[in-house]
Amino acid sequence: MIEALLEDMTPGKAALWLVGLFTFACTLRMLQVSAQIARLGARAPRIKFHLPYALDFIYHSQKANAQNKDIQYWKTNIDQAGGLSSVKTAELDTGISTRIVMTTDPENIKALLTGQFADYGKGESFHTEWKEFLGDSIFATDGELWSRSRQLIRPMFARDRIVDTEIFEKHVQKLIPLLGGSSSPNASRVVDVGSLFFRYTLDAATDYLLGQGTDSLENPATRFAEAFRYVQQRQAELFRYSVFGRFMSRTEFRRNLKIMDQFLQPYIETVLSLSTDELDQKLSKRETFLDALARFTRDPRVLRDQLVAVLLAGRDTTAGTLCFCLFELSRHPEVVAKLRDEIRDRLGVGANGQKPSYTDLKEMKYLNAVINETMRLYPVVPFNVRFSLHDTTLPRGGGSDGQAPVGIRGGTRVIYSTMLMQRDPDLYNGPDSKNYFDPGQWIPERWVEGWQPRPWHFIPFNGGPRICIGQQFATIEMGYTIIRILQAYERIIALPVSGKDKVEDPVLRFEVTLSPGAEFNCVFVKEGEDFARSQAGASS
Repeated sequence: MIEALLEDMTPGKAALWLVGLFTFACTLRMLQVSAQIARLGARAPRIKFHLPYALDFIYHSQKANAQNKDIQYWKTNIDQAGGLSSVKTAELDTGISTRIVMTTDPENIKALLTGQFADYGKGESFHTEWKEFLGDSIFATDGELWSRSRQLIRPMFARDRIVDTEIFEKHVQKLIPLLGGSSSPNASRVVDVGSLFFRYTLDAATDYLLGQGTDSLENPATRFAEAFRYVQQRQAELFRYSVFGRFMSRTEFRRNLKIMDQFLQPYIETVLSLSTDELDQKLSKRETFLDALARFTRDPRVLRDQLVAVLLAGRDTTAGTLCFCLFELSRHPEVVAKLRDEIRDRLGVGANGQKPSYTDLKEMKYLNAVINETMRLYPVVPFNVRFSLHDTTLPRGGGSDGQAPVGIRGGTRVIYSTMLMQRDPDLYNGPDSKNYFDPGQWIPERWVEGWQPRPWHFIPFNGGPRICIGQQFATIEMGYTIIRILQAYERIIALPVSGKDKVEDPVLRFEVTLSPGAEFNCVFVKEGEDFARSQAGASS
């Protein structure tokens, strides 16, 4: 019989048989996967797509990213999954092997970060995809590798190390004059605070890590800064394309990685040339982050990986928060006035203003309200990811009522959004309640007039065992910088970007971290200076 079939077989019939067998195998696999998920828990509402492997979804998500409309795209797809409304957990399932679960539910986020910490991690696929950039650092590993990295880094952010604010003072004194614009009377006073803050935090971060800053405030076109920016952007692109990222070119990505590594290599070689005694002697002086690391490991690759990871966390997150904070201050003169009153009462303003201490930064309530509100509305890691390390569940989001546990097979990608969660009106008291403040607006007063977020409704530094080690360092740097700027300037005037006739809501750029997607044009005005908005606009 088989011989007869083979005798009658033509190329066309063979192709049909192959297509049929492939379809049968795929269908069988889909049924097996569905059965396995059903044994673990329920399904979450599904996001619709029309092309194989959700190619149309990937295309539209890339298009949204190019147009800086990620937040709208993801919110719409999650909210309307399964034809329902107000969904907080949804899934994108190609039906064969690729399944992504997305959630904004605080209960699920809590489970990912602490309650079921052993069930979820970065995963081997994430480690592989990010290894060229982040190596075996704290942000790309699980288990023993992650634990070892965290133990290595933790002592570098002990309180006695981060209370030394002189490192910020040196660079903020270079920043403040640049905020005033050009010294020429006929030149523009308008500055893009986004560009300045990313250069400022890069200088401060490299100074802390290496003992020498990049001086990008004085020389904006530093090769390292440009390479670091490109690598982040390209890495985010490759990750968004999921399995299709492996077919994208990495030539320029690797060229810029090489520039980064060539910048760091001399510092690593220098510290490795020092003996243990010489490194110990630095303890009595100003020991850099790299010096401290070298006292625990002599592996140059480990030093490189941890430097890049901490630089990513310490530079971009702080810069992004400062950008959005200063831009919102420029749109809210009443907040600037109230914040300056707090600064004046405690530290003074103008030439007589004192440098804030660690205690000042912790105790200034309105300053902390301004910072917290910025991190609430603009969390610097708006989307994050975990992979299930084995078969498990998420606490809720499945079934017809959305309350059943969601079945999660091992290796499933789970994306969670702190930005969508922290802006979700369902997690706030309604408009009819006392002291209602719109969760979609930047209103620092909510923090000083009785509102407190419920547990896991506000997690700017993540939570659980992976909570950000450098959170105190970041908040101190942000608070210190804001105070010193407002001691020097009385007002901040927001101006529209080129081609616009009014100041609009900030454009959000989603890469590895959140950053401005357009210029944040501002004019900084000193106390007693007569400088009208019309003058600022005329010179821009």
